[in-house]
Amino acid sequence: MHEFDSKDLKRLFGLPASQVRSLIKAGHIKPLRVAGRLNYSFQDLIVLRTLGSLRAAKIPTQKINRTLRAIRESLPGELPLSGLSIVAVGDRIVVREGQSLRESDTGQYTLALEFIDQGGDLLMIDKRSDARARAAEEAAASAASAAMEDEFERALALEDSDAEAAIALYRAFLETDATRMEARLNLGRLLHEKGRHEEAERVYRGSVAAEPLLSFNLAVLLEDRDRIGEAMAVYRHAIALDPGLADAHFNLARLYEQAGNARDALRHLLAYRRLMSDQ
Repeated sequence: MHEFDSKDLKRLFGLPASQVRSLIKAGHIKPLRVAGRLNYSFQDLIVLRTLGSLRAAKIPTQKINRTLRAIRESLPGELPLSGLSIVAVGDRIVVREGQSLRESDTGQYTLALEFIDQGGDLLMIDKRSDARARAAEEAAASAASAAMEDEFERALALEDSDAEAAIALYRAFLETDATRMEARLNLGRLLHEKGRHEEAERVYRGSVAAEPLLSFNLAVLLEDRDRIGEAMAVYRHAIALDPGLADAHFNLARLYEQAGNARDALRHLLAYRRLMSDQ
C-alpha cells in the first residue's frame, strides 16, 4: 500500500480531491485509512493514472464517471478496473478486455480488428493475419515498456524535489517489474538517506538476482547500523561478484584495520590502489 494525500494525487495524476472522493464513494478505488491517512493499492494507482490520462485528453468528467459506472456494472465482482485497458481515442473512451476492444458508449466489440495505442498513435491491426497479430503484440509490449520507462524517468526527476513521491513511484514500479535493478538501487538509497534503514534493508534483500552494487549498498547500510560483521561479509560477497569494485575493497580494508587484521587490510588496500591506478 502507498500513502498519498490529495496534493500528491493532484501532482502525480492531475486529479482534484473532489474527483478522488467520488471514485472512492463509487467503489472504483478502495484505499485503506491508516492513522488518518489514505493508503492506496497498486491497482488503485493504475485506475488513478488511467483517469488522469483521460482528463489530460479533455474527456469530460461526467463522461468518465458514466463510463466507469457502466464498466463496473458489467464486470464480475472479483475483477478490478485495473484489469482493463481504458484509453481515449479522440473524444471517445474505448475499453480493452483481453484481445478485444469495445466502445464504452455503445458496448460494441471489435472482433476482427484490434487497436493498439502506441505513443499517442492508434494502430489498427487485422487479427486474421498471423504476421499482423504478432506485430500487434510487439507494439503493445513496446508501448507498455515505454510507459514504464516514463514512470522511471518521472521518479528520477522527483528525487531532489519530492523524495517521498519518488519513493512511492519506485515502489509501484517494482511491483510491476521486480527485476529492474536501477529502481531497487534508487529506492534503497532514498530510504537509507531518510534514515528508514529497515525498509531499505528489505528492499536490498528483496532482489532474487545477484548484483554487486546492491550488495555494496546493503553493506554500507549494515555498517551504518553498526552490524560490522555482517557488513564485512556482504562487502566480501560484492567483491566476489565484481572483483573490480574498488570502493568495496577500500571499505573492507578500513574495517579489517579497525578489527586489527593488518594482513587482510593491506591486501584489500593494495587491490583498491591497483584498481584506482588502472582507471
